[in-house]
Amino acid sequence: MKELPDDEKPRERLLTYGASSLTDAQLLAIILRGGYHEKNAIQLSMDILKKFPLFKFRDCCYQDFVSIKGVGIVKAIDILATIELGKRIFLKNVVNNSKILSNPKDIWLDVKYFIVDLKQEYFYCYYFNNRQELLERKLLFMGTINRSIVHPREIFKEAYRLSASSIVCVHNHPSCCVLPSKEDVLLTDHLVKIGQIQGIPVRDHIIVCEDSYYSFFEHHNILNL
Repeated sequence: MKELPDDEKPRERLLTYGASSLTDAQLLAIILRGGYHEKNAIQLSMDILKKFPLFKFRDCCYQDFVSIKGVGIVKAIDILATIELGKRIFLKNVVNNSKILSNPKDIWLDVKYFIVDLKQEYFYCYYFNNRQELLERKLLFMGTINRSIVHPREIFKEAYRLSASSIVCVHNHPSCCVLPSKEDVLLTDHLVKIGQIQGIPVRDHIIVCEDSYYSFFEHHNILNL
């Protein structure tokens, strides 16, 4: 990339203008540190992003990246390590126990950035202690959300592990229509009833997209909530 002007070289641009000024390809080029004899790092980055758009990175594995010409073992490892670090910062996230999400909007604002551009449904559970402080948010299921996919044993197993006092379920609608489906209503009622039996109440089920959310609790359409 020596032939590029300084303000187009990724590292120099980052130092001058900040990381937010870089394109996806430029950021990836910094991680790659170089290309190969046919293409420079930015061109190789563009090849990678053409095959795997950025929103698909979270689901990519080692074999996906090494299948691209110019991406060897070291580059694939560097990319995967960066993805995992990002997950730990923004998804897994070591939760500050003093963090209180007191209403559905707070939870929507917390989760909305995790579900941008997702093409399938992701089902999270938020676990709280008896002071309504967040213990952990956990991604439990992916795919079309219904009673056959969402297993209560997994939801409540995590609640027992964390000694949680209550649960809020959250999932996204890729269609961006947050109105609950019949399956959503049946699933919510099912989980609420199990929560009552287990002594760990499901306080809400929130359907989210990037721009809006739907709270079963706020709409009072499940009597047990």
